[in-house]
Amino acid sequence: MPLYTSDRERRLWLWTLAVVAAIYSTLALAGTLAGFLREHHLLEVSFVLGLLLLVVAIAGQSLKRRPSSSEIWVALGVTGVYLMAYLRIESPEERTHLFEYGLVAVLIYEALTERLRHGRRVPSPAFLAVLVTVFLGWLDEGIQAILPNRFYDIRDVGFNALAAFMAIAASLTLAWVRRWSSKDRRD
Repeated sequence: MPLYTSDRERRLWLWTLAVVAAIYSTLALAGTLAGFLREHHLLEVSFVLGLLLLVVAIAGQSLKRRPSSSEIWVALGVTGVYLMAYLRIESPEERTHLFEYGLVAVLIYEALTERLRHGRRVPSPAFLAVLVTVFLGWLDEGIQAILPNRFYDIRDVGFNALAAFMAIAASLTLAWVRRWSSKDRRD
């Protein structure tokens, strides 16, 4: 039996691996990079640019097909929730958790649902995606505990879990509205 059920699933797992590897590989340099950006007054700008890129990516993905007005309103609501969470997190470094582990969670969720779509048994892809993402975030903190210039922070584990939950909840909500809207169009 092949490891992957489709090329799309294989690509999703490879992207997941690439994102996790990028997160882990920057652990030793994150403080230095943040200090450099802060010193040159670029830390906030870089996070705002990251947020804008995320919004553009989401908008571009949703415009591949003509979204209903309900989908647009829900997408705006999700964007508002992310913006509020982003603004309430005081430390710019901690804001990255929303993007990093949100992306990891969505990639894992998409890979698991692709696997399920092709007939493999996957119990509760959404819950499993959050669980695996929380584990990867906890592992991130465990690695930081052994690095000389970093430290283990249980709050970061919480931010990673929050990011995973928010991303999966947003994905499920948008998918539900998409199904609901397409059902209304058919009726």
